[in-house]
Amino acid sequence: MTSLVECVPNFSEGRDPEKVSQIVAALCSVPGVYLLDQEMDADHNRSVITIVGAKEAIAEAALRGVGKAAELINLTKHQGAHPRIGATDVVPFVPIAKVSIADCVQLAHTVGEQIWARYRIPVYFYEEAARRPDRVNLENIRRGQFEGLREEIATNPARAPDVGEPRLHPTAGATVVGARKFLIAYNINLDTAEVNVAKAIAKVIRFSSGGLRYVKALGVELKARNLAQVSINLTDFEQTPIFRVFELVKREAARYGVGIVGSEIVGLVPKRALEMTAVYYLQLENFDPEKQILENRLAAVLRTGAAPGNLAGQVESFVNAVAAPKATPGGGSVAALAGALAAALGQMVANLSRTKKAHAEHAERLAAHAVELEKLAAQLKAGIDRDAASFEAVMQAYRLPQEQQAIEHALKRATEVPLEAAEAAATVLEHLQQLTGITSPSMASDLNTGKHMAIAALRSALENVEINLSSIRNESYVSQQRQRVLALESRLAKMDLVAK
Repeated sequence: MTSLVECVPNFSEGRDPEKVSQIVAALCSVPGVYLLDQEMDADHNRSVITIVGAKEAIAEAALRGVGKAAELINLTKHQGAHPRIGATDVVPFVPIAKVSIADCVQLAHTVGEQIWARYRIPVYFYEEAARRPDRVNLENIRRGQFEGLREEIATNPARAPDVGEPRLHPTAGATVVGARKFLIAYNINLDTAEVNVAKAIAKVIRFSSGGLRYVKALGVELKARNLAQVSINLTDFEQTPIFRVFELVKREAARYGVGIVGSEIVGLVPKRALEMTAVYYLQLENFDPEKQILENRLAAVLRTGAAPGNLAGQVESFVNAVAAPKATPGGGSVAALAGALAAALGQMVANLSRTKKAHAEHAERLAAHAVELEKLAAQLKAGIDRDAASFEAVMQAYRLPQEQQAIEHALKRATEVPLEAAEAAATVLEHLQQLTGITSPSMASDLNTGKHMAIAALRSALENVEINLSSIRNESYVSQQRQRVLALESRLAKMDLVAK
């Protein structure tokens, strides 16, 4: 699979289908870029377009979309319920496959520089791509919207853009570019036209006002439907799931004597988010989406070419790839797999134990461990391909004539990937240690096997770190990374390991 990046640009036009069609055409004019979704909202006067493609292609597509929007949209004549500072208001890049959030940060910075160079539209960076702490949150950048920013940008240094001169484009304003995890745009419509009620509820649920973590929200008016809406951005649906947001909005609305007409998802949503919601409302016990949802099971069979229950067949392709007479996948990928298996064993033990009456008092802690271990397993699984890709980049750099700088850069990446895997494995091991004593004794062997695998993952990953550090000339960089290695050794030494 090639690298895949999702881009979800938001444009300040939701009432003219012809203009939106032209913008979509510009986005999709780059070979290898595919349209996944497009949403228009007349009340918000905003369109959300979702495209996907390889890094280089998605960057050019985003730039063409920004250029077309600048031609078609005049913010001095724009009105809508949603805050905005630009014709292309926000351009987030989201890692999907064989690409990291760090790669998306670099992509965002490159695209931001090009937006100014090509179109003279100033750029701000947000979320993971932010260059200033106060610009991590998008709402801080959009304060005052287009009209307010237009007045402040030239006189207030705190409002100066990250790229470009301190002045807005006369009609296209400014654009905010960033890198982030997958975001769910989720709106809940109330059976009242009182927008103040929606605003009061939004204040209760959003994190910035003391509400739910990973929730951003505002209250808006839907004039076309004579309703008020709580408009929500959910930045980590696994930590704060959709159903928790819905239940809190429902409870708060009831305080005002208001009900919920319905809710909507704008753009795409991960299947996992809906699976979690179904499990919650149906109160399913011991439900395994990977095994019990037909489409998931079929996808696994098609992906691996192995029939359900044929576990050996499902891992055969990876084992054969390691055994093949080529450098990748190698030790780093195997270390990442070992860590992922350790995390998976911890998940299993935690999830099985929390359903047993004997461990009811620990159910909440066990569930929290299971959630964290699931994330770590996903990170380590991604590390299998990332490690192989990083070492292939090293080999390519060595083939270039007199390119020591490229070799150093590739070696640094090949060092950081296994070091991140080692740090993840250490965290897995800490979770497994904390599960000792609060899980079923009958699964002690599974828990101890997980510990052995986590230690193997950590030690093996550090072997790959060391061999790459030995070839790097930058002494300052080598010293910094060795400090991270020493910190891992210290974490390991502090653990009272019971796995024998």
